[in-house]
Amino acid sequence: MSFPDLTDGTVRLADHVRDGDRETFTVVRDGAAVGTVELHHVGAGTGRLVWRLGEAHRGRGSATRALRLLTDWAMTETGQGGRGLGRVEARVPADNRQALGVATRAGLLREGVSRLVPGHQSETEQVLLARMATDPPLSDPSSFRALLNSFLPRKRAIGQLLVRDPEGRVLLCHLTYKRDWDLPGGVVEVGESPKLAVTRELEEELGLELPAGELLLTDWLPPWGGWDDAVCLVFDGGVHEAALLDRAIYEAREIREARFLTLDEIRDRAADFTARRIEAALAALDGGPGYTESGRA
Repeated sequence: MSFPDLTDGTVRLADHVRDGDRETFTVVRDGAAVGTVELHHVGAGTGRLVWRLGEAHRGRGSATRALRLLTDWAMTETGQGGRGLGRVEARVPADNRQALGVATRAGLLREGVSRLVPGHQSETEQVLLARMATDPPLSDPSSFRALLNSFLPRKRAIGQLLVRDPEGRVLLCHLTYKRDWDLPGGVVEVGESPKLAVTRELEEELGLELPAGELLLTDWLPPWGGWDDAVCLVFDGGVHEAALLDRAIYEAREIREARFLTLDEIRDRAADFTARRIEAALAALDGGPGYTESGRA
């Protein structure tokens, strides 16, 4: 079978060999073989990339160039000499920073991490990266932004509302999935405004329409109990009569009950860091610090 010229002017893919669902090319640079790249057909229009470069030939961008060539060819329509795949992926050990860099520079977006099966021969989690035929070309600025977005840190955001009654008590909810009481609110969804998220959560969980006011407190939460770290944003919910709860409709899967509680009752029923956050938010109403870490200034 004749192949198009798979070269970018610096690296060339030569000596194509197909063995079942695996296709192998020799990577040639400056007239010498420097390694190999493979395309494994894994079904559903998907190919998996595997590459190996001799140690003496690493660090010059050859693997990145070879993977770009192989990916472009794999996604080229069959009528134009390619394989017409819709997706090309790679699985890279999470601790192999060099290989992760190669895959990213080749245009593969990081999608997630495959957890280890107990007793599996691999001792390292695998990072899954992929490129779709529908992704913009690497020359497009949006493609570079998408690459960065795929591996830069993402931090969970939580929006909460500080609602008080005329006696100075604070509205707390007793949640079904934990023993502790907490401020009403919840996790901000992807692409959602934190301020709007608080209003949405109040409507969904308590059936109350309470627009969020000004941001009172930003509280960083360290990793805890299986959760990654997060940023909690506490908004001012204003002062309302306790009879507000008479018209509440609880979301039974999440809310056991809701009450206005004094600070002493809060300290007794809430986790210590939650109680500290509430005290810090109350202090912020009077000009206290607007940023805390686990409730501590």
